[in-house]
Amino acid sequence: MLRIFKKILTTGVVTEKFNLPRDAELEALGIQVKRHIDRQFSGSIAIRAVDAGSCNGCELEIHALNNPFYDIERFGVHFVASPRHADVLLVTGPVSRHMQTALLRTYEATPNPKWVVAVGDCAACGGEFGVSYASCGAVANVIPVDMVIPGCPPTPLALMTGLLGLMNAGK
Repeated sequence: MLRIFKKILTTGVVTEKFNLPRDAELEALGIQVKRHIDRQFSGSIAIRAVDAGSCNGCELEIHALNNPFYDIERFGVHFVASPRHADVLLVTGPVSRHMQTALLRTYEATPNPKWVVAVGDCAACGGEFGVSYASCGAVANVIPVDMVIPGCPPTPLALMTGLLGLMNAGK
């Protein structure tokens, strides 16, 4: 145990420096999101993330929204485990044939009115996978999509901007 403690002390910090993203742009965007959520959703919006066959790059960025740097919950955005409690479905990846039925059931279990957001290039157009024996391609090939957030993967700031655009379009 002492040997490990000594190694920790002598090695020091080996991670890269990271500037906190709590800059004016993030705060302004968050305040706009919060205003729409307060007006349209009585204070909070529930999101269900669905991985339909992605490489998990988009999921990492979606999960970053909940970390202490971005902390999207302070603006009234909450992630839920059940589609029955969701207002928005964030779908990532090209829809694999094995996930097609699960995605349809998730969509049907989400109460109306609901929004579907295709997150990332693969969800938008099928990416490099396209349509094949193993892939349905884009999310829009399986369920209706209200918003596409492009990127490979889109940054947390791009995700917040996309959610704000979705709320602006859904006035």
